[in-house]
Amino acid sequence: MSSQDKLVAELVRGLKHERDELQLQIHLASKELRDKWDALDRKLDSLDERYTPLKGATRETADDVYDSLKLLASEISAGFDRIRKSLKP
Repeated sequence: MSSQDKLVAELVRGLKHERDELQLQIHLASKELRDKWDALDRKLDSLDERYTPLKGATRETADDVYDSLKLLASEISAGFDRIRKSLKP
């Protein structure tokens, strides 16, 4: 497994952990926050699905996919941060 593969795998694991922690709090949140949550949850599932083929991709293709995955992961993480801030009184 390349260093990029390890980084993406760790990134996805971290985002899933963050998602699980927030999910415990989200059930009490407003409808608007739950809708945002659902959208981010779908994005994280998409990120995980897109990462799987990266493991066997050629190096040139893998670099492009890796950059795309990092951008998507950044968007998900920023969304989690916004939801976390909205949950605080």
